[in-house]
Amino acid sequence: MEELYQAIEETIRMSGYNGPVNGEEIYNEISDEIEDKEPGAYVFMSKKTDDIFYEYKIQIFDDQFNLSSMDVHTPTQVFHADFD
Repeated sequence: MEELYQAIEETIRMSGYNGPVNGEEIYNEISDEIEDKEPGAYVFMSKKTDDIFYEYKIQIFDDQFNLSSMDVHTPTQVFHADFD
């Protein structure tokens, strides 16, 4: 799982975002959000600080999920990380 967490962090950094990111925290947050959700496409938002929030685009299947992309919204810019 550590490789997955690192891949999440690296993809976000490649978007140009230099703020703190934690791949394990992101994965766990998504897992908690999708619990008991029907299969389909979803957009989840998560407020990180007063002025920064994450926007996740997720595809949920019967037994797994796919994080398609994530946008990090800051006061001055939006950083797009594409995971597909």
